[in-house]
Amino acid sequence: MNSMFRPFGSLTSQPWFSPPQWKRRLVLWAGAVAVGLATTVFIKGCIWAYDTFSRVFAYGSWWPLVITPCVMAALAYLTAGKLRATRGSGIPQAIASLHIEDEKFRFDMLSLRVAAGKMALTFAALLGGASVGREGPTVHVGASLMYSIGRRFGFSEPTAAGRFVLAGSAAGLAAAFNAPLAGVVFAIEEMAGAYEDRMSGAIMTSVIIGGIITLGLLGNYSYFGTVQAQLTIKQGWAAVLLCGVLCGMAGGLFSRIILLGGSILSRIAALRARWPVLFAFGCGLALALLGIASGNNVYGTGYEQARAILQHGAHPPSEAFGALKFVANVVSYWSGIPGGLFSPALAVGAGFGRDIAHLVPGAPVATVALLGMAGYLTGVTQSPLTATVITMEMTANQAMVIPILAVCLIARAASALFCKKPVYHAFSEQLVAEYEAKRKAAKAEASNDDPPAAITQHA
Repeated sequence: MNSMFRPFGSLTSQPWFSPPQWKRRLVLWAGAVAVGLATTVFIKGCIWAYDTFSRVFAYGSWWPLVITPCVMAALAYLTAGKLRATRGSGIPQAIASLHIEDEKFRFDMLSLRVAAGKMALTFAALLGGASVGREGPTVHVGASLMYSIGRRFGFSEPTAAGRFVLAGSAAGLAAAFNAPLAGVVFAIEEMAGAYEDRMSGAIMTSVIIGGIITLGLLGNYSYFGTVQAQLTIKQGWAAVLLCGVLCGMAGGLFSRIILLGGSILSRIAALRARWPVLFAFGCGLALALLGIASGNNVYGTGYEQARAILQHGAHPPSEAFGALKFVANVVSYWSGIPGGLFSPALAVGAGFGRDIAHLVPGAPVATVALLGMAGYLTGVTQSPLTATVITMEMTANQAMVIPILAVCLIARAASALFCKKPVYHAFSEQLVAEYEAKRKAAKAEASNDDPPAAITQHA
């Protein structure tokens, strides 16, 4: 009799009913709500910032020659000190925080100050016309918010804190693209590098809650709208092969360039390290000149240009849009200012895909542009599953899933010809190496300060 009712008397001993487990779930859900709200504010702020910059053209196309270099130099100055962790896309900072279980390092990378600075400085970058995206910073902000909330409620143990970082990163990407599946795949493929069964529920719940918040505030939408794209078998093999190889190689080349590897590029890195503000000013000036050459078409995220190509096969003012946007992304990232790679990479891929469409007679321009976008994004990130799911979800097109997946797999192999390691992981390894070097230096300094044992005994 007693054994029959024992399970009902020990419900709290079961994982689902355990109070600590429920505390963790409630904190995760609260964090996901915060990520969704922050993402909504971030999206609206970024749109406002770039729209404000675009109004400058009404007063003359030469104004960016003044505004863009000054803004980028100011951002380089502001991020040289305590806000250094806000530089770049933010995804490497989140990845490094998963690998280094040191609380001080995580706090330096993911504090609320860093999250607020990331949002404000990305606004400023777009207000100055920088060719950067908002999705990488959203991942950084999501990881920071979730980590800070978890830490506030007692989840500071390294493994538990890492799970909050992972869930926040996934929720941030999903909310930024309105692509919940992409958030889950991104967490598995890019952030964690492996699938952890115990985290599956937390990741998916965080993604769902964050998505619900943005849906409620921004409405149900596809990032690029519904794209009607299809290929015949005859057209398909040529378009898939060309987009996979060419766009994948271009993405790998881009990653190699921004990593500043090799003898020539290392000299550029040395110049940036020696004169960071002046170097950023020069990058801003180069970007403004590219803007003039492209008909003011390479500033910002590139969202409008990519959408026009995908929806209508439209031609931006410059026929060389893909190549010019490629260089604009390089100089913007070289400057070291806050800003992501996703949206600008999608724009470059759409531009390259539009150019490749001329090599595939009879193929719809928008369809090949979609394949080019997926291929170039894969080439940059070397995350084919994430690129496939993002491309499908943000265009509401499931009919192209097989060609897109094929392009992404080919692009992954082609990208490795130029860049052996995924760019986000390469940047995160640089952060880890800097941390290890500082830790060893501090340890050596501490040991030098200690008096020798023999002297101590004599004293």
